[in-house]
Amino acid sequence: MLDIVKQQQEEIQRLRDEMAILKGQKPKPQIKPSRLETPPVAKANTTDDKRPGSAKRSKNAELTIDREVFVTMPDAPAGSVTVGHESYIVQELVFQRQVTCYWRQRVRTPSGRTLLAPLPAEVLPGQHYGPTLISHILYQYHHNHVTQPLLLEELLERGIAISAGQLNNILTEDKDSFHQEKEALLPAGLAASRWVGVDDTGARHQGKNGYCTVIGNDCFAYFASTTSKSRLNFLEILCGPYRDYVINDVTVNYLQGQRLSAPLVQKLCTGPQAFADEAAWQARLAEVGITGERRVRLATEGALLGSIIAHGVSAQLVILSDGAQQFTVLVHAACWIHAERGLARLIPFSELHRSVIEKVREQIWVLYQDLKAYRLQPDATQVAPLTARFDALVNQQTGFPSINGVLKDMREHKADLLRVLERPEVPLHNNTSESHVRDYVKKRKISGSTRSDEGRRCRDTFASLKKTCRCLGVPFWTYLLDRVKGLGKISHLADLLRQRARESTPALVQAVPTG
Repeated sequence: MLDIVKQQQEEIQRLRDEMAILKGQKPKPQIKPSRLETPPVAKANTTDDKRPGSAKRSKNAELTIDREVFVTMPDAPAGSVTVGHESYIVQELVFQRQVTCYWRQRVRTPSGRTLLAPLPAEVLPGQHYGPTLISHILYQYHHNHVTQPLLLEELLERGIAISAGQLNNILTEDKDSFHQEKEALLPAGLAASRWVGVDDTGARHQGKNGYCTVIGNDCFAYFASTTSKSRLNFLEILCGPYRDYVINDVTVNYLQGQRLSAPLVQKLCTGPQAFADEAAWQARLAEVGITGERRVRLATEGALLGSIIAHGVSAQLVILSDGAQQFTVLVHAACWIHAERGLARLIPFSELHRSVIEKVREQIWVLYQDLKAYRLQPDATQVAPLTARFDALVNQQTGFPSINGVLKDMREHKADLLRVLERPEVPLHNNTSESHVRDYVKKRKISGSTRSDEGRRCRDTFASLKKTCRCLGVPFWTYLLDRVKGLGKISHLADLLRQRARESTPALVQAVPTG
């Protein structure tokens, strides 16, 4: 009861602060506790305390010398002789506008035809802007998150004659090759992976609320913006470029787990098992008498899940999420950080309440550290003891309903939280997906919502390509230059993804079909 009163007091104070701000007044100040009585922590004077990557290294050894200039000694004393040279390296970045006028020869053949000399290969067809400039625009907008007005201002200040419409066209039009490469990432990533992390965030489009779902792991990231965040929507995203519906064992197991009536499941299993598109699937549902919103939804989810498996995705693929219900398909694993977050958000109303919260949180993180150690060195003899410790943790009664509620939620998701015991390759947290989606959120906060369908599609595409390049160790600037110029020196990202997966888990990739 006291914790409810405390939460209500906090809510009342928050509303008072909002009213004060609306009236032009100042809200209640947030006064932090004094740190004067906190003893300083002595820092060990050892090199082991340095952050990773801070070790000194010879940076000049990694440079390629583009130009050498020999500097002579001015006013050298008479009789001086040269005894050598000492190097002094200076790095510079050259920004220079270059306008080229191609005078194309026009000839008339003896037959009377008029021919015009073709443009050099480095000139993009139909473009009056060079590939390096186009790559710079794409890099500034998608990698550096520069808004279109600022990017236009930069180009104009550098002497580039370009309009806001032309800039928008460069960012959104004729990007089919990029879209195709992005769409190839998901089937390749799902077929080659043993686990993927998923997350979603808000993505308003044309003034309406929407959502962006990210799917990926250490090898790739795939972004898809839609108007919904339901399980049906998630399964449609997982299907990638495929839009068919399949009835198989995975479909049946899913429908039975969702408690769809056995007669309806039997009807679905009798007759055609594959349907090319939504129209054929809806006709099949009507034929077998599956009506009603819930039944149609469950049957469709099962058929989409069957399609995913039919196109090469392993039925043992682990979906790692923050616990949102739309992601609980296939083999699900839950994030420990999100599971514990319910305790971190509790507002203690007494010292006893505070101490119990801290005690339970400490128990959770001690167990978490031991699970991390197990993941690094799996030991079958430790499965039972770790499971017993989890049971003891979540079954304890603390005397506080708010704490017991968090423990009850963890108890109900026991299998998802302890997935690491049977699948040690799966992380205990969803930080990878959180990191992937954070870059998208940054772009949304800076540039706002999307207004055109092509703009939203390009935002998803280049976010996917950029994050995948980073996962695979491919510089995004080098990638853009290669694709815009049409060089083809960098392999398709889906091929690089499969290669990375083969190097890490060769047995799995060879066993799973690529679809």
